[in-house]
Amino acid sequence: MGNPPSHSNWLAVIGMAAVTFLGSGKLSAEPGHWVTTWATAPYLTEQNNLPPEPLAHKTLRQFLRTSIGAKHLRFRLCNAYGTSPVTIQSAHLALAAGTGSAGTGEIDPATDRALTFRGAPGVVIPPGQTIWSDSLAYDLPVTATVAVSLHFGEISASTITGHPGSRTTSFIEDGNVVSAANLPGAAKTDHWYVIHAIEALADETGGTIAVLGDSITDGRGSTTNGQDRWPDQLATRLVANPPTANVGIANLGIGANGVLGQGSAGFPSGQARFSRDILNQTGVRYFVVFMGINDIAYSGITTPAAATARADALIAAYTSLANQARARNIKPYAATITPFGTSGTYTTTLEGIRQTVNAWIRNNTVFDGHIDFDAVVRDPSAPSNLLPAYIYQNDGLHINATGYQAMVNSVNLNLFAP
Repeated sequence: MGNPPSHSNWLAVIGMAAVTFLGSGKLSAEPGHWVTTWATAPYLTEQNNLPPEPLAHKTLRQFLRTSIGAKHLRFRLCNAYGTSPVTIQSAHLALAAGTGSAGTGEIDPATDRALTFRGAPGVVIPPGQTIWSDSLAYDLPVTATVAVSLHFGEISASTITGHPGSRTTSFIEDGNVVSAANLPGAAKTDHWYVIHAIEALADETGGTIAVLGDSITDGRGSTTNGQDRWPDQLATRLVANPPTANVGIANLGIGANGVLGQGSAGFPSGQARFSRDILNQTGVRYFVVFMGINDIAYSGITTPAAATARADALIAAYTSLANQARARNIKPYAATITPFGTSGTYTTTLEGIRQTVNAWIRNNTVFDGHIDFDAVVRDPSAPSNLLPAYIYQNDGLHINATGYQAMVNSVNLNLFAP
C-alpha cells in the first residue's frame, strides 16, 4: 500500500497507445493510503489544440482544482500518446494567489515547493509511459487551486499527451521560471498538457469518486477559471459534510466521448478507457457513469429497430462497467442522461432511446444506486428539453454553471459515506 502499481498491473492498450506506468523512489513514511484528489483523462492532443508555441526549454504553469486536502502528495505526469521522450528538468507545486489562473498566473511564493523523481529534480518520460513523482510533504487545503509548473527540456511539438478541455488558463514562458510569482509576459492557452493526476495520502476513511463522463462532466458550460464544473461543486459539498470529508473526486470526462463510440477526435470510448481511467485510478472507492448522450444524439439512427439495438447496447455496456467496478470492490452508480430536445440533432426516435435507457437506470439492480440528473434539469412543461435557465449558449444540450449547481444540490451524499 502506497507503492505505485507494477508494470504488469498497469499495462493497458487504449486505442493505439500502450500505457506503461513507472513507479518512483521516495514514499511517505506516514500511515495511510493513496487516493486521487484531482485527475484528468489524457489523450493525444489534436493539432488545433496544441500549445500556441513549442514547450521545449520553456516553463508551463497549469492550474488545477483539487478536492480533498492532505499533508503528503504525489503527482502523475503522462506521455502515454507521445512518440518521443518528454524531458522534465524541474517541477514545482504552489498554491494559486490573487487572480491566479484568471490573471497573470500568480502563485503564493511562500507555498512553492520542488517535486523530485527518485530523488532527482527532473525526469525523462519515455513514449507511452506515465510516471509518479516522489512523495512530497505539503499542506494542501481542501478544494484548493494549485499551480503545477513544469520546466521542459526536449518535448515533441506535435505529439503531446494532454487534455484540451481544461476550462482553465495555462501559461507558457521562456526559460526556467517555475518559482516566479507571476508570469505577465507568458503565452496563454486554455488546455492542459502532460499532467495526469494528483494523489493525496489519506487515512482509512479516504477514497475517491471516479466519474466517467463526456463534455457535461468535462465542464462545457462552466466558467473558464471559475472551477464550477459539477464535479468541482460536488467536491465542495463533500468536504463540508463530515461523513464524506475525506472523499475526493477524479473528473474523467472527455468532450464528445461516448460509452460505445470514440467521438469525433478519435480518442478512446468510455468502455475502452474504463480500466485505465476508473479501475486503475488510485484509491477509487466509488464510480459514477454519466454519459451516453453522444451515443444517442449523434448516432444518426432513424429506425425503431436500430433505436432498440442502441438502447440494448448501452444497457449492456453499463452493466459490464458496473460488474467490473464491483469486482474491484468499487461501488458503482449511474446517472440518468439529460435532455437534448432543443438541440439540432433531436428526433423522437432518438428521444425514445434516452427514455428507455433512463427508465432502466432508475429501476435496475446492477448498480448500487442512481443519481437522477435528468429529473433535475429537464423542463417540467417539456420533459424532452432542458430547463431554459440551465441551457448553455442555447445549444439545447450543454448545461451552464447554474444548472451544474442544481444537479449537485440534488445528490444524496449518503451514497458516498463509508
